[in-house]
Amino acid sequence: MTRIRFDHVGITVADLDAALAFFEKLGLEAEGRTFVEGEFLDTVIGIPDSETEIVMLRPPGGETTLELSTFVRPDHQPGSPAAMATELGLRNVCFEVDDLQATLDELAADGFGLVGGVGRYEDVWLMAYVRGPEGIIVSLAQRQRR
Repeated sequence: MTRIRFDHVGITVADLDAALAFFEKLGLEAEGRTFVEGEFLDTVIGIPDSETEIVMLRPPGGETTLELSTFVRPDHQPGSPAAMATELGLRNVCFEVDDLQATLDELAADGFGLVGGVGRYEDVWLMAYVRGPEGIIVSLAQRQRR
């Protein structure tokens, strides 16, 4: 069997700058920002004459990256900015944080609120969903120290 390694998660957004600012506030660091078009992109995504602008972000010391992209061509297709966890498709991206409450407070100050509440799982994790820009659900988890 072919070896597999997790590389990145991609999220398409309409406002790349707003999404970038949100994820940078969480502590991710932008590694590069560029436009992609041509045969490669057209072939991979199956949309002729497409162009996208992407930025790759990485958590400090992390190997896996987050790709944010916005399409220059063709126009964006509307999503459901109020989608809940039960809607089919990729519904959230999760990050472990050191201080969940402090992170939630910082995001709330910027207008990003909880989807539900803060849950505790078996005295191991505290977790909450936050709705970020364009309805992206970000799961934030804090490991409980024993």
